[in-house]
Amino acid sequence: MKKKVLPPAGGHSRPPLERMQRLHDLLMNERPVNCQQLGREFEVSYKTIQRDLDFMRDRLNLPIEYDPSRYTFRYTEPVEAFPLLQVSEGEILALFVAQKVLAQYRGTPFEKTLGSAFQKLTGALKEEVSFDLGEWGSDYSFRVTGASAADIETFRLLARAIVQRQEIAFSYQPMRATTPETRAVHPYHLANIDNAWYLLAHDPQRGQIRTFALPRIRSPKLNGKTFDRPRGFSAEKELKGGFGVFTGKGKHEVRILFDSFAARLVRERDWHPTQKIREIKGGSIEMQMTLGALEEIERWVLSWGDHAKVLSPRALVDSAKNRIRMMAKSYK
Repeated sequence: MKKKVLPPAGGHSRPPLERMQRLHDLLMNERPVNCQQLGREFEVSYKTIQRDLDFMRDRLNLPIEYDPSRYTFRYTEPVEAFPLLQVSEGEILALFVAQKVLAQYRGTPFEKTLGSAFQKLTGALKEEVSFDLGEWGSDYSFRVTGASAADIETFRLLARAIVQRQEIAFSYQPMRATTPETRAVHPYHLANIDNAWYLLAHDPQRGQIRTFALPRIRSPKLNGKTFDRPRGFSAEKELKGGFGVFTGKGKHEVRILFDSFAARLVRERDWHPTQKIREIKGGSIEMQMTLGALEEIERWVLSWGDHAKVLSPRALVDSAKNRIRMMAKSYK
């Protein structure tokens, strides 16, 4: 009579998925599958290993059978990947579209790694879900202008520092400075804003959260110090007050008038979480929003040319007027 192999007292068996992945690797490489031996390895009974094999064959539709001549289990036909996922064609299409979009962002780790992950995901599907990705590839395209040239290794190091709550030091070139500055910050969040990557981090020397453009970060290094991120930190709240990257601490009630031509385009998008649009007779509109800083909204308004006019606040009106006068001088 065979003895039942039980896990050691107080021991913890590994998850079923890990066991089945190990079985799959053995079967893929045509190596012996011994239930008794694997039971000892995973600290479970040999019957548990048998149930894992039954599940893989009956529920995951893997071509498993017992080979009495070799006293082992085997795959009767090639298996490309372990079928972990059951997703619809529409969900895979969404992944494919995401891959096409992210591939346009130069200087991010997603450009190559997402493609690899996507292939693994599609390879893990059951045969019932089949479609032509190549055909889809010619049906969708995306164009991104002004994509950030952030360094991949910088991105990866910052991402690790955020997860591990490690202080990071680097050389940074501010927009209004002529020479780089050395910073040591507590990284909180990475944000992609208008096709460019930014780091939101607490600067202990300045006592506030600052925003750093990744392309201007040089020689980042973990300095061995750790930190605790405040429980109340919210990247969404930090960015909410700005029209783009610069958030500011003010509270400006901005009103902009768009003529009928620009109004059609403005209505098609959500520009800011606080925006409100008032329709005006004749097709023009008035947009209202609450912002913490005015620098980026000024550039945006000027990009519409004579199709947009700032109504308030007074500081933004005066700044826009001055900028237009300076632009006019440069063309004389």
